[in-house]
Amino acid sequence: MRHHATAQHIGGRSHQCDVTAVVAAPGGIRAYALLDGVGSTPEVARWTRGAAHRVAASAVRRQDAEAGLRAAYSHYANQPDRWNPWLDLPHAAAVVAVTAPGKPLTVAWCGDPRAYLWSASGFVQLTADHNDRRVHPRYGSRHALTSCLGATATDEEVESRNGHLAVESTTRHLGRWGRLLLASDGAYEPLEDASSLPLVDYLPGELEEVALSIVEAAVEIGGEYADNATALIADLHY
Repeated sequence: MRHHATAQHIGGRSHQCDVTAVVAAPGGIRAYALLDGVGSTPEVARWTRGAAHRVAASAVRRQDAEAGLRAAYSHYANQPDRWNPWLDLPHAAAVVAVTAPGKPLTVAWCGDPRAYLWSASGFVQLTADHNDRRVHPRYGSRHALTSCLGATATDEEVESRNGHLAVESTTRHLGRWGRLLLASDGAYEPLEDASSLPLVDYLPGELEEVALSIVEAAVEIGGEYADNATALIADLHY
């Protein structure tokens, strides 16, 4: 029985640069990752595919979302070419969640993909966007990232500029069940902007249908300006 499903739509972009990765380890440990590549080129698409698998594998190996994402962040930040101001290397916003039987859910992110949790306690957004809108709520652009995978800035540098760390994380203790949603900005932004149907109202139902309905609705609302839209849904049973 599948416990997760992913749906994607390219929207109005030339390339699909959103990527999901799910990696499992013995003992029921799973990592779910979603990356949103910055830009729309074949190079960004290829790099983001590899980075998504690195993030998920790193997180499941460490059994912790923050430790896994920080290891991937450091890996790319320490590449010598990243320090060359004449090179424009790929970047991606990232979110990763790790689950294990009997342990709390851990979530970590850099950038603006989001993680949501629907459970007996209600529906909650677990992440806080790393973008200029968060730094300057009245006039900041939500499309200007303040942290992402592939950047070289340290926690201290990012915090001094933007008031948050380069990688943030949260932990959530669950009851008997929970439904996790990871979504790229191309999936959640149009639905939030339209405000005709709350995002939580999309979540009941079969996993595949839920994921597909989210991205199809987002692209339909976005029209010719629709971004890549990706949703990953996972049922968490404890």
